[in-house]
Order: sequence, then structure tokens, then C-alpha cells
Amino acid sequence: MKRLLLTAVCGLALCGTAAAADMTLRASHQWPGGKGDVRDEMVQLIGKELEKADVGLKVQVFPGESLFKAKDQWGAVTKGQVDITAFPLDYASGRHPAFSATLMPGLVGSHERAKRLNDSPFMEDIKAEVEKAGAIILSDAWLAGGFVSSEKCITSPESAKGQTLRAAGPAFEEMLVGAGASISSMPSSEIYTGLQQNVLTGANTSSGSLVSYRIYEVTKCLTAPGENALWFMYEPILMSKRSFDRLDEKQQEAVMAAGKVAEDYFAGEAEKLDEELVKTYKDNGVEVTTMSKENYDAWLKIAKETSYKNFEEKVPNGKKLIDEALAVE
Repeated sequence: MKRLLLTAVCGLALCGTAAAADMTLRASHQWPGGKGDVRDEMVQLIGKELEKADVGLKVQVFPGESLFKAKDQWGAVTKGQVDITAFPLDYASGRHPAFSATLMPGLVGSHERAKRLNDSPFMEDIKAEVEKAGAIILSDAWLAGGFVSSEKCITSPESAKGQTLRAAGPAFEEMLVGAGASISSMPSSEIYTGLQQNVLTGANTSSGSLVSYRIYEVTKCLTAPGENALWFMYEPILMSKRSFDRLDEKQQEAVMAAGKVAEDYFAGEAEKLDEELVKTYKDNGVEVTTMSKENYDAWLKIAKETSYKNFEEKVPNGKKLIDEALAVE
């Protein structure tokens, strides 16, 4: 299912000619570069692996929305305007509603189960939708996440009532509204400013983003993933199908192999992100708590009455996708 892409226009994406020593793949993402964000590290690692492979490919990385804004990455990679991106797939759910299943409250639950989901019929269907849209997946990555608030800890649904929160996608937004919260939609790169300017009182996002965007500077409480992780999001490394199809067989094989190295690297780092999250917030004087099983179940009850119900009723094959995910033990 996994493959990789490049663009043919020099100065847009893939640059170089048959006479040139190397072609350059342009990689774009929203995460801070050079600050230890695992998604940036995955993209950088793909570049290093391709240089080692010596197949005439190099990767130039544009981090921090320096080439395209966070939610514009999807259009850029599917149209071949950029070759590679690290992208939270649910950001594209406005165009592809099925992608909301990759940020459905309580659907993943643990890092171990996330690994099993990667090779399930559920993910086969999601990846087929990605490829149909014009991209291929080089590396799977599921990040756990939590809640932060500048007012009070978000644990039970009651604690979210009256707060203005950012959620990463429609499914979480519907659940939070069901609990009595207000929503202000934005990519994770804007959470810090939203909290700083009191547009938000809280947010949920990945452990990686909660650290790399330094959100601990503007919050009072963190609800860490813990044993009852409600929030998991699929954030793969994607490549433009147009770009990939322009590579020769050796280059394609090298790209896929590099993607696998990055995926394996992430698998070893995923749980460490949660540990680093807790340590960083405690070190910066932020109160840290986790969600009890009772509170987790209360959130899941609301989710099933809102986001799950809407997804199954409104998204083509929505019930099939949910059932396939739930079938993975």
C-alpha cells in the first residue's frame, strides 16, 4: 500500500534533470524543525536514508509551515506541489469525511493497539482513500494526546462545560459540544496563540505538539494520556503519487525502504513522547493529572451519542469503518 511521490517542475517540488547528479524532493510540514519534534525527525530520517541509498535523490525539508500552511499540506501533496509531508490525516476530513475515523474518541486506546490497526482492513480502507486522492503513505504514525487548560483540569465531561476548546477534528468537536463546551477550530500550530490571547481556555492535541509548541507556557493543567487515552490521531508521512510515479524502480524502492525506517523509528519513540510530555509539564510547574476509567467511560458515552452516531449515519461506509476498527483486538 505504501509508495512515494515527486513533482516534475524545478522550483516547485522535484528538481533536477537526467544530467544532474541528484534530484531534490521537497518535504513540507507544520511542525517546528530542529527542536526534537518526532514528525520532523521522521522526515529528516527519510532524507538521510535516501542519501545513504545513493539513488540520486535528496530531500529538502521546509518545517514550521514555511512552505504551506498546516491544512494546505493535503492539497499540496495530492496535487504534486510538494513531494512529501507529515500530515494529520483528519485535517483533510472536510474533503474526505472517512478520515475522521482516524481521530475518533476512544477508538484506538493504546500504542500497542495502534500498531495492530495499521495492518487491519480498517486501515486498508483508509489508505485506499488516501491513494485515490493522489497520495501514498510512506510511514504509519499514531500519536497519543491529552487535554490542556488555562482554567482548570479537563477530566470529566462536566469539567469541559463552559470552556472554549480546540479539538483536532469533527469527531472530537462533536463530543466536546455534547459535553457543553464551545469550539474554536484551528491547527495545533495556533493553539499557543489562541490560549495566550484568550480565544481558547483549553485544547486537545498530541503529546508531541503539546511539547514542541511549548504550550506548557500558557496552561495551568495537563490531562496526560495515561492508561485511559481518549485521544489518538493518525499522522502519517505522505508522498505525492505524481512524484512517486516519476521515480525509477530503484528510487521507488529506496523511498519505500526509507519510509519503513522512519516508521520503525517512530514506533520506538511513541510511548516516550507521553513520558516526555508529563516530565516537561511538571518541570514547568503545570499541574498534571490523568483521566479515570469512570471519566473515560463518561466521555465515550457522549462520543457514541454524537460523533460515532453522526459518522455512521452521514459518512459513506461509516458504520463499516467503525466496525472494522472495533474488530481489531
